[in-house]
Amino acid sequence: MAPIQRAGEAGPAGAPEQADGLRGRTAELHGIRARALAGPGEKATAAQHAKGKLTARERIELLLDAGSFQEVEQLRRHRAAGFGLEAKKPYTDGVITGWGTVHGRTVFVYAHDFRIFGGALGEAHAQKIHKIMDMAIAAGAPLVSLNDGAGARIQEGVSALAGYGGIFQRNTRASGVIPQISVMLGPCAGGAAYSPALTDFVFMVRETSQMFITGPDVVKAVTGEEITQNGLGGADVHAETSGVCHFAYDDEETCIAEVRYLLSLLPQNNRENPPRVESADPADRRSDVLLDLVPADGNRPYDMAKVIEEIVDDGDYLEVHERWARNIICALARLDGRVVGIIANQPQTLAGVLDIEASEKAARFVQMCDAFNIALITLLDVPGFLPGVGQEHGGIIRHGAKLLYAYCNATVPRISLIVRKAYGGAYIVMDSQSIGADLTYAWPTNEIAVMGAEGAANVVFRRQIAAAPDPDAMRARLVKEYRAELMHPYYAVERGLVDDVIDPTETREVLVRALAMLRLKHADLPSRKHGNPPQ
Repeated sequence: MAPIQRAGEAGPAGAPEQADGLRGRTAELHGIRARALAGPGEKATAAQHAKGKLTARERIELLLDAGSFQEVEQLRRHRAAGFGLEAKKPYTDGVITGWGTVHGRTVFVYAHDFRIFGGALGEAHAQKIHKIMDMAIAAGAPLVSLNDGAGARIQEGVSALAGYGGIFQRNTRASGVIPQISVMLGPCAGGAAYSPALTDFVFMVRETSQMFITGPDVVKAVTGEEITQNGLGGADVHAETSGVCHFAYDDEETCIAEVRYLLSLLPQNNRENPPRVESADPADRRSDVLLDLVPADGNRPYDMAKVIEEIVDDGDYLEVHERWARNIICALARLDGRVVGIIANQPQTLAGVLDIEASEKAARFVQMCDAFNIALITLLDVPGFLPGVGQEHGGIIRHGAKLLYAYCNATVPRISLIVRKAYGGAYIVMDSQSIGADLTYAWPTNEIAVMGAEGAANVVFRRQIAAAPDPDAMRARLVKEYRAELMHPYYAVERGLVDDVIDPTETREVLVRALAMLRLKHADLPSRKHGNPPQ
């Protein structure tokens, strides 16, 4: 018979000492929990703070409502041996998992603890993440990952690497089912970067977070290029150049506060609508400033963001991918308290044309809104697709088709407003009535045509212009005639391609009424396993 172990006696290697009686065992439990909560110690915490970074638990406290966090598998430890691992088995195994609330609604979270194994993923670490992801999917609640890890735990070999496969599989299974938000608060290299890429939104913090597949040392060895970590995969690079990052901020506190704001605009899952709030902004508020904000001359730029501010509740909106593909705006906002997704051409950048990056940006945003029951409002002022060899060779056809596919596949309420010009294929792609927009409105400044009047006249009347004694005068006369006949503001509405031409000052009221009518819209897609969207 094995001897009875007494309180204070040493147990098996790595096991805590046991105490007699329930009171003693409970006190022992609290001691163990205290050690787990403290983590690896003050020195490691100070080192984390010295880098300008918060600890995993500090981040969770910022994200979740006070006192709402319920931790899962706090006392989990790895079982690996070799390379000194058997002598170092910290509680949590370097990742904190659990759930809490944000604005009173359930949110699941996992946070890498860089103080333990550099936040590297091992087998037990991965299993904890797998479990919390499965719980989020089953409960139908958003998942937020607070990423600050050094990749796979090399000492555990392929067992650690396989853990990423389980994460990727669950990211994919949860896609379009629950909102997934990745918050990059430290390094994320190699295969680990693919999990954020599979999620709906990526947040980054300048200077302290980086994402790349191969680091600067490998890049230098292979290509000879020298670059810093931030220059290769920092927040600004991914927010402005690659488009990997949707939001970039200067500090963790602001970043996490914006994550909370984003969550307030999203539903819990694909079976629910986004939360509606009471709005103090009158639904029938007139916007007289719009009459002076948008020039009638289609060649003059203006800031479409100011148009959006005038229309939405309290002028408040959250722009997604603000610094990437700036010729198109994608934003979440509210109209009469209801969440909407806004896609709008931005005439201040590249005259608002559609190009490869703008098409990809808008397509992904439309898909996200459709997945989570967010009505779409499209504001058009588009001169067409960007011409050029680079665009054609870069695949503008297939990239533009992504946006077309996204709109055609969307079943949420869809309202289009033609603010000024809408030319060619870009007009069709930007949720025209012919591809399924529920309602299409236009301002009196609208010009809908195959192309601009000048270009059309040069094509249609080329011989007449060339044969005229004064070609310039003939061209000017024919341009005027073409515009008067085929591009006047009421041409499309007379043919049923636009539902109404509206007073710009009444835009907000018209959109609010239309959204209220479409609130219970129901549309089914054909039965199929899944579509095959253009790549």
